[in-house]
Formats: sequence, C-alpha cells, structure tokens
Amino acid sequence: MIPPSWLHLAEPAIKRVGLTCLHLINFGFAFHLFKENVGGLCFMAGPSMLPTLDNSGELVLESILPHRLFPNQLGRGELITLTSPVDPSRIICKRVIGLPGDVVCVDPTGIKAHSTEHVVVPKGHIWVAGDNAAWSKDSRDYGPVSMALVRGRIAARVSALKFLMQQIQ
Repeated sequence: MIPPSWLHLAEPAIKRVGLTCLHLINFGFAFHLFKENVGGLCFMAGPSMLPTLDNSGELVLESILPHRLFPNQLGRGELITLTSPVDPSRIICKRVIGLPGDVVCVDPTGIKAHSTEHVVVPKGHIWVAGDNAAWSKDSRDYGPVSMALVRGRIAARVSALKFLMQQIQ
C-alpha cells in the first residue's frame, strides 16, 4: 500500500504505466489482425521449393487480403501459402499446378505414381506441388487440396536480409 503522502507523486506514474500497457496491448491486437487478414512477412524453410526458395529459409511477403476478396482468382504457376493438409499447425508454400476442372498428371516424374496416371481436380480444390519434386510432400501425396486451406499468395521474396547476412560474414 502506498502511503497517502506519496499518492500524489505515484498517481501520474501509475497512470502512465497503465496507459503504456494498454497501448502495447492495442498495438499487439492490431498487428495480429493485420498479419492474419492483410498479410505480412513469413519465414519459409525447407527443400521442397528449391531452387525458387532457399533450403535454409527465406523471408517472403505473404499477401492474404486479395485472396480473401477474390478467392477464385488463383492462377496456375502462382506461389501460395496454405495450411498443411497433413499437419494443420504448419503453414506451407507450394505452386498451383491445377485448378478446379483441370486434368493433371498425378506425378510427371514417375517417383510417386505412374507418369500416365491422371486425375480431374474437383470443384473447390486445387492441385499443388513443390518445385523440388524429389523432396516435396504435395498433392502427389495427399491429393487435391481444398481451396479453404489457402491462406494467400506469395507477393515477393525479401532478399535484403540474405544480402546483409552475406555482408556480415
């Protein structure tokens, strides 16, 4: 308990600390809403998107809002982010190969299925693949992916961090 004689000194500091905490919480909520609904930077790592994205990881700019506003505007060849159908706690990056109604070759490389096997992509689904077929877990493994799992598009790769790291070494 603060003695009454000190209360007039402590009151402005308590208000300042309280307001600062509320501002930080407000900023945190705004940042979260922006990141989840508009877009932001994401770190993508792993061998499945070699040579497009580096195995050791790269920062990419994920654009979510355009996909939310126009979900049927995906195009073949676009890089997208989606919730993994195998592990829903992970966000993955893949390339769109087939759109609803397309006939796609299940595995043109012949590694996971005969190269003559084809499938029609059902309505509301897409066919995705990693650029590095030998190391990618994609639609060849889990089939067509629901468009509801798509988070957004990759708008850009952020190379400045990689450049700075090379300069430091």
